[in-house]
This record gives sequence, C-alpha cells and structure tokens, in this order.
Amino acid sequence: MSGTLYLVTTPIGNLKDITLRALDVLRSVDIIACEDTRHTRKLLNHFEITAKLVSYHEHNENERAPSFIEKLKVGTSIAVVSDAGTPGIADPSFRVVELAIENGILVVPVPGPAAFVAAVVASGLPTDSIFFGGFLPSKSGERRKRLEEIRDIPATLVLYETPHRLARSLSDCLAVLGDRRSAVAREITKLHEAFAFGSLSTLAAEYADAGVRGEIVLVIDRARGPVAVPPPDSLADRVAELEAEGVDNRSALKKAAKELGLSKSEAYRLLVLTKK
Repeated sequence: MSGTLYLVTTPIGNLKDITLRALDVLRSVDIIACEDTRHTRKLLNHFEITAKLVSYHEHNENERAPSFIEKLKVGTSIAVVSDAGTPGIADPSFRVVELAIENGILVVPVPGPAAFVAAVVASGLPTDSIFFGGFLPSKSGERRKRLEEIRDIPATLVLYETPHRLARSLSDCLAVLGDRRSAVAREITKLHEAFAFGSLSTLAAEYADAGVRGEIVLVIDRARGPVAVPPPDSLADRVAELEAEGVDNRSALKKAAKELGLSKSEAYRLLVLTKK
C-alpha cells in the first residue's frame, strides 16, 4: 500500500498559528521534506517533535522529487513543509505533487496561513476577485513587462517583494499601473508587523529612501478607468523649480522623478515630450 504525501502549512511568523492537525501529521509521518533543515528543526523542537528531516528546495527539487515517489510507493509517509506558510505558494512542492498524482499516490493538503491571504484581507481593498502574482522579476525591464501583462486583470493584485527592491518596484508599479490604491504589508504575524496604506505615488515616495526589512506583500487595487500617469508638464515644472533653487539638471531630474514615483528613464522620456 502506498504512503501519503502531506502538504503541511507552517506558521509565517507566530508559532501559535500552527494548527492541531498540522502537529498531528508532523508527529506521524516518516519523513519531513523541508527547505532548510535547521530552520524546520527549530519549529519541531519547539513542539517537541522528532522526525527525519530531508532537504527539499528549488535547487534539488528535480532530483529529490522522484526519490520521494519511490519511497511513497513502498508505504513511506512524507510531509512537505516550506520555511514559512503553505508549500507550493512561492515555494517548492509542485514537482513532487505532480509526480504523486501521476503515480496514483494520495496527496493531502493540511491548510493554514498564507502571507498573501493575510495581507489582502487586511488591506482594505476588494477581496471578491484576487490575483496572486508571486515575486516580481528582479530587473526593472522584466518587472515592467510583467506588470503590463497583469495590468488589466479585473482583480486586486497581490505580489511578493524583497526589502531591497521595494522602492524600485513601487516606482515601476506606479509607472505601469497608474496611481492606484495600495497597501504594503511587512512581517505579517511577527513582532514588527506593519501595514502602510495609500496611493502608489504616496507609498513610492514614502519608501523611496526608507531602509526596510522583512518579508513584504504588495496589495494593489484593480484598474478603475484610464491609467493615471503624471503629465509631462508637472515633471518639467518641478525640475525647473529645483534648478531655480540651484540644483543641477541631473540631480533635479532624479529628485523630481522620485517625488512623482517615476523611474529615471521614464522621467527622462516624459521630459523629452515637453521639448517636442
């Protein structure tokens, strides 16, 4: 008889958010497949659970998944966990689940917290239709291309982001999506949990020079009418004001772009329009 593959959700921050069922499963399985054995061991030690841990992450997923299937075929029970939250949500597990289904092995989800769900329900934005886009690309050009692909989806957009890319991503979101209502959620369920609410232009300015830490979720309202892009004249006027104050042209353009939530290249393009 084949074993069972469990997809066990773990807390995204506060350990009290683990479910009783998750604890029961983690205590009962033969193997726990996890991203970082040291990280998961801390969780298990907290709840006095002893189990065999095997690393399973994006770099060894293609190699490990088939070996797990062979173990499941002979009756071994395996729980897949991520470092935080639900396996498969911006974390590994797709490959082993796909293979398990192909081989007739029972797959059982053990639900619990997901950062993007917690962020969107606390954002104050509509939850009747939600699009989860995972992490945006790290390079601005690719990020803007992706944003253009999802711009017209009639749903609240929910995206993951890293601290060092947050300011640039907000600027790109503003340039591509327009000035929509948004929220930035940080460190959900943790000691330093924080939410910031406002338009994309407001949040882009707020985080332009702010050093932030932790895990971040962006929640952005769906398109409502024409995309709002700052008019070229407003940029040109602000650059002129700064130059009148003695700021050189390059620095004035950079500062004005940041204030309006634009990238330097987008600001330069708009400035060129005013000179035609």
